[in-house]
Amino acid sequence: MKTKFSGYILCGIFALATFTCVNAQSKKGISIDEKISSVMKKLTIEEKISLLHANGIFSAGGIKRLGIPEIMTDDGPLGVREDVKEGWGSANLTTDSATFFPNGSALAATWNPELAYRFGHDMGEEAHARGKTVMLAPAFNICRTPLCGRTYEYYSEDPFLNARLAVQSVKGIQSQHVAACVKHYAVNNQEVERGRVSVDVDERALREIYLPAFKASITEGNAWTIMSAYNKLRGVYCSENDYLLDKILKGEWKFKGIVISDWGGTHSTVNAANNGLDLEMGSRPPYSSYYFADKLLDSVKAGKVSMKVIDEKVHRILWVIYHTSLSENQPEGKINTPEHSKTVYDIASESIVLLKNEKHLLPLNTSTIKSIAVIGDNATHTFHLGGFGAGVKARYEVTALAGLQSRLGKTIDIKYARGYSGDYRAYGKNARTEDAKPDSALIQEAVAAAKSSDMAILFVGGNRDYESESRDRKSLVLPFSEQVLVDAVTAVNQNTIVVVVGGAPYDLGEIKKNNSTIVWSWYNGSENGNALADVLIGKINPSGKLPFTFPADLKDSPAHALNAYPGENLKVDYKEGILVGYRWFDTKKIEPLYCFGYGLSYTDYKYSGFFTNKKSYKPSENITASVKIKNTGKFAGKETVQLYISKSASAVERADRELKAFKKVKIAPGETVNVTLNIPVKDLAYYDVKTSKWIVEPGKYKLLAGTSSRDIEQSGTITVN
Repeated sequence: MKTKFSGYILCGIFALATFTCVNAQSKKGISIDEKISSVMKKLTIEEKISLLHANGIFSAGGIKRLGIPEIMTDDGPLGVREDVKEGWGSANLTTDSATFFPNGSALAATWNPELAYRFGHDMGEEAHARGKTVMLAPAFNICRTPLCGRTYEYYSEDPFLNARLAVQSVKGIQSQHVAACVKHYAVNNQEVERGRVSVDVDERALREIYLPAFKASITEGNAWTIMSAYNKLRGVYCSENDYLLDKILKGEWKFKGIVISDWGGTHSTVNAANNGLDLEMGSRPPYSSYYFADKLLDSVKAGKVSMKVIDEKVHRILWVIYHTSLSENQPEGKINTPEHSKTVYDIASESIVLLKNEKHLLPLNTSTIKSIAVIGDNATHTFHLGGFGAGVKARYEVTALAGLQSRLGKTIDIKYARGYSGDYRAYGKNARTEDAKPDSALIQEAVAAAKSSDMAILFVGGNRDYESESRDRKSLVLPFSEQVLVDAVTAVNQNTIVVVVGGAPYDLGEIKKNNSTIVWSWYNGSENGNALADVLIGKINPSGKLPFTFPADLKDSPAHALNAYPGENLKVDYKEGILVGYRWFDTKKIEPLYCFGYGLSYTDYKYSGFFTNKKSYKPSENITASVKIKNTGKFAGKETVQLYISKSASAVERADRELKAFKKVKIAPGETVNVTLNIPVKDLAYYDVKTSKWIVEPGKYKLLAGTSSRDIEQSGTITVN
């Protein structure tokens, strides 16, 4: 008699045989497509459907009898997230700590693609060590409004900078046989009503501003997965948008991998299935009730979704599995290593932006300083957790105060005063921390510390609770009454260095006017305090450049100037078109507080000798531009040469200038380096809406080389025939 137990044995033998067969096929060099075809012949319709939806908060699919593992995702823009159980509570493990990596806009501020690769590589190593198949990163939606709650997570306002960093980040992650999931596709540029708002954007702006980094991550970075955004594009949810998913992504860009929904971002069965979504994710059981579970099976049986459509999705999912958990030559996987900490340190130290150094208080002259007052909640705040978005259970995080104490504590008396409370939750659910009343007792304590010290280093800005997924900020005003604290401390000690911590622009107008020294830092990972201290003491020369424009007033930003944010009646019209970020400010001649690409150094650089290898080019050729940079100061440093193009007398509207190339170089004092930058002429094209083609317009183009979008040092002119 066949018993239940003997059935289990037979199942186990069958699964083992299948798994052995898969391994045997691998050794014989059988192609992935052949392996997939072999597995698909063994799958029942029910098993195929089970591969297309979540079965846990971060897991999906898996067929035990055939040895097909589950897809295990990780919510990881800042590092590998701690494991959670149903209901999002911590799994309370002791094995899920990880390295805390700097936030997205910090990485962008390095302007260093090599660091973006290391960022991805190390995060991929940690994900692999934790058994994750898909890393839900990188996230690089365009920073359309400085108020967006996820600006800290995203990269920049410029599609070219986004693309160069995204490609390397993707390659780094996937070098560890972990799939990068690029997100959020597409036009997810605000958190206000993100789950329902419909974006109306003209085709040229879509193609030139909002899609290039996604295209590059697929066609150059070969990303294996992509996440559809919560919002709608032109009235259709991104998770069932045939134009985005089928025509562009899978058609034009030849994407081979999986389109994954954002969590709870699926709204239909038939439309989503027939219009390009492959895998539905979410966090609320029962998972059998999902659109791509029992409802999808019923739709197939009713003839509303074809088996051809189902098989294509299954093929894509198996294709990703064979590139990740069932791939050959599996890497070892590592977590919390000294090498990863070094990557964090290098990103953090290259991301810090020197905004002002009028009295040359920096680098600190430690031989003449006997006492320093370190003031502000952000000096002791940690940033690996907080807010609604994903965090990291960091094995350690060096705070700013700890970093300064480590570097200076033996020779300089360091006094700490909190100055303000950065506890966002204390202000209530609908907090307007901009209106919070200052804590007079904390301010008095801070003033006393500053008054009795040679120097004050004052830490203000946001934190991970204040800048958060699921909500946008109400204004650019510094939270927690920090401006009152800055004014009070500066009044009693003119040797005050203001360090602003944040992932998005703030209104620093008063600080810029009244304070001599301003440093911009970020949510800079586990080595935050050490990197910042080394910049302040001059061990590291600051080389960060702003990845977005700081407006002098919020109403100067394009979306706000045109009353095109956050929209009305769940619709938002991107009226600014292609004039996003610095494109708007430079074209409209609006003076920003700080321009795109801005960042000072402890040394000075002199640009000279700009030339191009030719004066005229065909559309199929590459422009090679060279410029000499001399370090005329006393400190070794890294300079990011930025190359913009400008086209006057164009047949279409053009931005005053557009970033088309950049390169970061290290230069010793007195040294002159020759920096060469390449621009394919095809990259000068605009998207022609009438013909749906990219057109390189003939005529004269100006090439502008400089230290920011506003600080152009050298220029030249070329002709395109």
